[in-house]
Amino acid sequence: MNICEHCGDHLKMSSSDRIELSIDPGTWNPMDEDMFSLDPIEWDKPYTEDEPSTEDEYDSSTEDEYESSTEDKPSNEPSTEDKPSNEPSTEDKPSNEPSTEDKPSNEPSTEDKPYTEDESSPEDESSPEDESSPEDESSPEDEPSTEDEYDSSTEDEPYIDRLDFYQESTGLLEAVQTGTGQLNGIPVAIGIMDFQFLGGSMGSVVGEKITRLIEYATNQLLPLIIVCASGGARMQEGSLSLMQMAKISSALYNYQINQKLLYVAILTSPTTGGVTASFGMLGDIIIAEPKAYLAFAGKRVIEQTLNKEVPEGSQSAEVFFEKGLLDAIVSRDSLKDFLSELFEFHGCFPWIENEN
Repeated sequence: MNICEHCGDHLKMSSSDRIELSIDPGTWNPMDEDMFSLDPIEWDKPYTEDEPSTEDEYDSSTEDEYESSTEDKPSNEPSTEDKPSNEPSTEDKPSNEPSTEDKPSNEPSTEDKPYTEDESSPEDESSPEDESSPEDESSPEDEPSTEDEYDSSTEDEPYIDRLDFYQESTGLLEAVQTGTGQLNGIPVAIGIMDFQFLGGSMGSVVGEKITRLIEYATNQLLPLIIVCASGGARMQEGSLSLMQMAKISSALYNYQINQKLLYVAILTSPTTGGVTASFGMLGDIIIAEPKAYLAFAGKRVIEQTLNKEVPEGSQSAEVFFEKGLLDAIVSRDSLKDFLSELFEFHGCFPWIENEN
């Protein structure tokens, strides 16, 4: 069960292990297990500089129009050449001050001063053409900066390659497993997110699989369980990943409000971002594991944005329970029996096989 024997902390658990823990043996029926993600917004498409810039086209066109308009536009104002002036010109104006040409100078002129090759002028000594300045020596064009070295050494792999890596390492095609099964004989529809697959991030396929699970549970009148473990929406799919929040919430509205069916959300560590902001907190009954990390924005993001220190432990399941955001905190080893009693209390009973 991945529970520490000494402190009781609940460690991360794969989705396959949770299925074995929660679903009766031999009753698991997966759904949409062949769906996998692509690169819908071409996240890895390189930027090409050959494409013309809209700013350059706009500037050149407006500049040509402005020049042609100024040349053809007649001017009604008299020019400064033809405009008569009542003020006497500086050429005809008599001056009482002696000119600098007639003024005697006691200082020796530079023309009469003999020039020697050994002497050097201060301008030659400090000339930027002869000697290189410290700025030229430390120019970023000559020496690579530490930022370039950091970016090149920590550059992320392409999105498609990362998907292939996690598919091989986890044996899953996506960050969620959906299907139906029996929990102590009670038929349920269940979706379990896997944090080991790209941080359990919610992309288009994750949102589509959960939506189809909800719609199937609506048609078959099954109780619904979603085990959340996610870092939020998947940034590599842009706004398409954010759209999954509204899509899943809309399907849950029909399931809960129109059909009056029971949805239980189970929050495990960590549950953050778009999952917390959508179906993670929309359960009729919301359960969390002990000491689970629950948040919308993480501690580091809040501190960098608001310049305020977040107290330790303020984003734990126990604080959420004290504030009334959770209905129960249930240990992993007793979760199956707790859910069984909960469903029976709400009128969901085990199937009874007909002996005939």
